[in-house]
Formats: sequence, C-alpha cells, structure tokens
Amino acid sequence: MRIDLSLVEGLVRSQFPRWKGLALTEVRHGGTDHAIFRLGDELAVRLPRIKEAWDQAERDFEVVPRLAPHLPVALPEPLELGEATDDYPYRWSVVRWLEGDISTIDAVGPRTGARLAEVLQALQGISTDGEPWTTYRGRRDIAVSDLGVRAAIAKLGGDPGLTAIWEDAISAPAWDRPLTWLHADLHRGNLLFTDGELSGVIDWGCAAAGDPAGDLMTAWLFLDQRGRAQFRRELGGVDDATWARARGWALELSVLALARHGDSIPSVAEIARHALGQLLAERPR
Repeated sequence: MRIDLSLVEGLVRSQFPRWKGLALTEVRHGGTDHAIFRLGDELAVRLPRIKEAWDQAERDFEVVPRLAPHLPVALPEPLELGEATDDYPYRWSVVRWLEGDISTIDAVGPRTGARLAEVLQALQGISTDGEPWTTYRGRRDIAVSDLGVRAAIAKLGGDPGLTAIWEDAISAPAWDRPLTWLHADLHRGNLLFTDGELSGVIDWGCAAAGDPAGDLMTAWLFLDQRGRAQFRRELGGVDDATWARARGWALELSVLALARHGDSIPSVAEIARHALGQLLAERPR
C-alpha cells in the first residue's frame, strides 16, 4: 500500500503528540514489508505495507527487549506501538534509530563470517521457554515449500542444479532437537555495519523459535565462499543435514523473490541472484 509523509505525520501527531513537529523523511531501503521514516535525529517510524506483515510491529515490540541484552550487536529499541486507524489498517511502531550502513560483501571486514557466527551463537543460546511466535522459515519440515519452490525454479528456467540443491534439502533429516531463536530474515538489508564491521541487526518482525537452519541461510544470502567457510567453522558443530536445510531455505527465499518480483526491486534481486550464484558454485560438476 502507498504510505506517504502526510499519512505518517497524521499518525504521529494524533497518537504520539510529543513528537509532532520533528522532521520526518522517508528512508529508501528497498525492502518489501515496511515503509520506514526517520523521525528527528533519534527515531524511526516503521509501518507494514503488505498484509503479510500485519503483526510484525507487535512482534518486534515483544521480542527485541527479550533478545537485545544477550546479543553482541545493537538492535533498534522499540519505544511505542501505534494503533490502526480508519486511514491505516495495521499496528505500527516507533523505534530508536540505529546508525550504520548497509554493505556489500566486498566492502565489509574480513571477519564478518565470524561476527555473524557470534551473533547466531548468542541468539541460539537464549531460552525459548514461553515463546508464542512461530516462523515460516525455520519450520521443522522444509518440504512445506516444495510446490512453490519447484514452480519458481520452473518459472526461472528450470535449472537442474537448483532442483538438485532443493531435493538435497528436503531429503535431509529434519531438526529433532529443541527449537532455537531465529531472526529468520538475515539478508544484507537487515545487517548494519560501522567501519566495515557488523554493528547492528534490524527488522526482528519475523523472529521466532524454529530450526536454526532458518538463520544459517545467511551463509549464501550474504557471504562469499571464504566468509561462509569461516562462518561454519566458527559456529562449530553444524551437521551436514542442517547445512543442507539451510541451503534449501536460501534457495527458497531467492527463487520465490525472483519469480514474484523479477528485477523490479533491485536490492531484493541482487540478494537473490548472489545467493543462487553462491549455491550453484558449490555444486559438484
């Protein structure tokens, strides 16, 4: 849906009048789920713009305070949860603005793989007792996506290498250990860097308990071969079945994004094409 400055100004003015009059500017970020506006120097307004993200503001508000104290990177502190109105149908949020840059793999520091592993180890070490949320990427049965993935691969030209990667993933043994916390959307657009080092992780609206393979997909979505080897080595103990399912989730996100959007959202297409290139480069010839 279209979300413009006048709509956001009206929401802030009516629900959080202490912030009315602060400068409001749209943040061009290339994501698909939310519109983001910077409010003054220290705040950001996040508004779902597709119905599939209708509950993400509430989830952000619920989980970030639970996770942030345990993680070695900054998270955007949620400050207020806005209500739906006649003009805007979803709950929305005001969060603390995080400084940092979205980076390409070519521009980040040499220990990014290790840093990502450190973040995931800390995240997976947090208790999931009482966690009410579930997540799509991270379900025990990755084959839930089988029909959609096969249709997307066919739409993109039917590369047999992609089909083989997918069949490896869905035939791998399922995760049979306790569920762990997942971010569940760890691609380039949600990682912030300062001076080339990972300093923040944003957009926790998909966070939930699930199969850790749902987060390991970042190894292909963002990293290159060297970074991926470092990432797996630093994580330690990632079995081949979990690694295969992680490849499957990376493939699933990528082929569905390209089949749905093509190149119409350049940042999304770039992430997806990078991941598919990395996946295919690993396949034995």
